[in-house]
Amino acid sequence: MSSSSTTSAARPRVRFAPSPTGFLHVGSARTFIFNWLYARHNHGTMILRLDDTDVERNSEASVSSIFEGLKWLNLSWDEEYKQSERGALHRQVAEAIFQKGLAYRDFTPAHTGESEKSGAQGTWLFNPGMRELSRAESDRRAATGEPFALRYRVPRGDDSDSMWGQPPSAVRFAEGKLTVRFTDAVYGEQEKAAADIEDFALLRSDGMPTYHLASCADDADLRITHIIRGQDHLTNTFKHILIFEAAGVTPPHFAHLPLLVAPDGTKLSKRRHGRVVSVTTYRDAGFLPEAFINFLCLLGWSPKDDREKMSLAELTAAFSLEGINRANAVVNFKDTPATLVIPNEERNLGVPSLATASEDTFDPKALWLNAEHIRALPVQDLSARLLPIVHEAGFNIPPEKMLQITPLIRERIKLLREVLSVADFFFVERLPPYDPVELIPQKGDMALGRRVLEKSCEVLAKTEFKHDPLDHALRAAAQELGIKPGQMFQPIRVAVCGRKNAPPLFETLEVLGREATLARIEQAIAKIH
Repeated sequence: MSSSSTTSAARPRVRFAPSPTGFLHVGSARTFIFNWLYARHNHGTMILRLDDTDVERNSEASVSSIFEGLKWLNLSWDEEYKQSERGALHRQVAEAIFQKGLAYRDFTPAHTGESEKSGAQGTWLFNPGMRELSRAESDRRAATGEPFALRYRVPRGDDSDSMWGQPPSAVRFAEGKLTVRFTDAVYGEQEKAAADIEDFALLRSDGMPTYHLASCADDADLRITHIIRGQDHLTNTFKHILIFEAAGVTPPHFAHLPLLVAPDGTKLSKRRHGRVVSVTTYRDAGFLPEAFINFLCLLGWSPKDDREKMSLAELTAAFSLEGINRANAVVNFKDTPATLVIPNEERNLGVPSLATASEDTFDPKALWLNAEHIRALPVQDLSARLLPIVHEAGFNIPPEKMLQITPLIRERIKLLREVLSVADFFFVERLPPYDPVELIPQKGDMALGRRVLEKSCEVLAKTEFKHDPLDHALRAAAQELGIKPGQMFQPIRVAVCGRKNAPPLFETLEVLGREATLARIEQAIAKIH
């Protein structure tokens, strides 16, 4: 084998396989991101496969939500498939397993009654009458059109002379019993007695493939080398190992990710925790996708060098399965507010309606990382991301003015949408009402406030609206009035911004311009009686 083909064979093929039964969950997004990072770090292939065979629960709204969330993350994939279009392959694999004698037809209409509880913990494992049915009788009943489910014949004690138990099979004899084994890249050696695995269905009685069969058939056909998925799938892996082996395929490597849990330790749930677990909630609240990716990566993975803020390139370079932790990761969000804006594509997904998310809704680490990434953006890039939010709110601000505003607020926002509250006075023609008491300088009275504003009108009417001239002129005016600069600046700031807490004064005046500044100061003077 040539070195080039060896290199090609060593490149991983990974997949993200969401079921379109709801909005894109933050846990699913993290699974996608980890698969993506593993593929890109190892120069492999990233595959998106919609596992959409559950026709009763699938919806176009869910499909749209998944793609909306992935589109926002801006992480591309190399191949795309829909499981519902691959039914012929699934049935072909099921038939091949059946022909090997590793599956059997189960004509039982439904599993009810105590007689079927044959497992060690009283769980249903198999129906002996169906498992032991002769092939001739099975063929005869199938030929008459009697419906049946196709069940996997899980190896048990009576199968010791079969293919099972022989290397290199994952089913081995251990202490006189058959066990299914595999090594998980995160959780280590895993083992389960075959006697504790039920004869699970491969095909339902309507001929539709089950999740287990469809997933494994597709993974085999798409030559998936590594399955990176949530820890809640760990127990399914024993069944999947059996399907892969029965299909004559070497099982992929497995890596199961720790669960994401709420502050109270419960698993993050769409039903229980609502919009706070939806990816598009973070998008609509004003998170940067690169900051959100950074945050999700730190939930259950570590670069082992105490770094926290990391770019996508840094995450890709550092990512490895060895860095994934076993402990569940806590998302420290606060109680979700009573109402939260639901994106249009998700209104029909049956999720409780909640209010606009505020800073208090989200994990403080997520907010800190978002603020750090915002500060790291070039001003032009940040301005381009803020402008659509401003326009959507109904403010027709030109790009060149937004470019002037952006450096004044970059250090003051944690979420992109906060531009609407931090910089609102730049966007409106007339300020909303505010308390005239705010115009009183420190250690002064309303009369002093009026003198300051009247003097500032006089000075600003003839001063160049640039930082240094404004600075010099207003400081000189303060000196003329016999007051400190701070006593001069505060009433002006309130007059032009409507509040004391605002960006630096001279830069703000420069952006507002002479006309707007003088109009607002005159309006403030009129408030003082």
